[in-house]
Amino acid sequence: MATEVKVPTLGESVTEATVGQWLKKPGEAVKADEPIVSLETDKVAVDVPAPVAGTLGDIIAKEGDTVNVGALLAMINEGASAAPPSAAAPAPAAKAEAAMPAPTASASADDDEGGNLTLSPAVRRLVLEHGLDPSKIKGTGKDGRLTKDDVMAAVAAGTAKATASVSAPAPAAEAPAAGPSRKQERVKMTRLRQTVAKRLKEAQNNAALLTTYNDVDMTNVIEARAKYKDLFEKKHGVRLGFMGFFTKAVCMALRDIPGVNAQIEGDEIVYNNFADISVAVSAPNGLVVPVIRNAESLSVADIEKTIGNFGKKAKEGALTMEDMKGGTFTISNGGVFGSLLSSPIINPPQSAVLGLHRIEDRPVVRNGEIVIRPMMYLALSYDHRLIDGREAVTFLVAVKNAIEDPTRLLIDL
Repeated sequence: MATEVKVPTLGESVTEATVGQWLKKPGEAVKADEPIVSLETDKVAVDVPAPVAGTLGDIIAKEGDTVNVGALLAMINEGASAAPPSAAAPAPAAKAEAAMPAPTASASADDDEGGNLTLSPAVRRLVLEHGLDPSKIKGTGKDGRLTKDDVMAAVAAGTAKATASVSAPAPAAEAPAAGPSRKQERVKMTRLRQTVAKRLKEAQNNAALLTTYNDVDMTNVIEARAKYKDLFEKKHGVRLGFMGFFTKAVCMALRDIPGVNAQIEGDEIVYNNFADISVAVSAPNGLVVPVIRNAESLSVADIEKTIGNFGKKAKEGALTMEDMKGGTFTISNGGVFGSLLSSPIINPPQSAVLGLHRIEDRPVVRNGEIVIRPMMYLALSYDHRLIDGREAVTFLVAVKNAIEDPTRLLIDL
């Protein structure tokens, strides 16, 4: 008996998705609830599980197709066994090998055979560009699949280099170089990237964007973290980072300057008496922005646990629409990638975003003397239609003061 695999409900107001990658091939055995295809929506990637055990039959929706909720994706033949590989059917491997350069043959012949060698197009491209053997890289994604971070870690470590096949005949004579390569590659933008591009452009077109800057001395926070990080991790089971401090500082500043936590709807201003903080998290397909709900009522430990859980789910592609929904203010930490200074763009309908940057030792004047301190630049981008410069600067100074003197977070100053 054949069972239909259909596009599931994807969340409120989401009616369609793009077929990202088939994780199984026709004829392969599948288990009940095992992911068989990945769908990309405007906000997250969703794995569609097999409704029953059996073998994957006809694939109706191809990779790159746009499908609506309820549309037919494929058929599963219940109870059937996977067809044994035919000794006289090396054509697919040969086809894959022919489509890739010889130096990376070891990264092509078995790419699609189960486990962590099921490569997404982006990961496959990185493997080929750097001449790596994916079987030598440990995958940290869902079901052991390789992520872009796994590949880049292997590149940085100088490991997993592919070896040319010993059976490949050496060329009789090398043709003279014809100059630098000018190849181009066209890759369709993911639905998530298209949506990000559209929303950010809308923000530039519709909002009166302005950015104000300040810097913050991280000395006291760094000392507090170094002093208590081991006890903190032992008690709460999560590492003590800087985001917990900044999130608490932001929540206090939002309470005192509510306009930064507000939004424009038509000719009205909506003030939010709660702080749902969006935090930018790196995922295999790009940055995503899950939401810490009612962050103003959470402890530093609760905030760190929530962010850690978001990071893990993002890496596994398990973030849900509910994780991404809403948000009244955003914190974006470009410092983890080495950014010194940037002007972030707001995420409508939010009216402001705080950009954090890398910490570096710089000379500053303290009590009339030049000293070296670990400093970080802060950037607050905001919609000038709603937030005045005075409010923006006051908010940024409040965050700065709380970070430079963390005792303020304890006694609510």
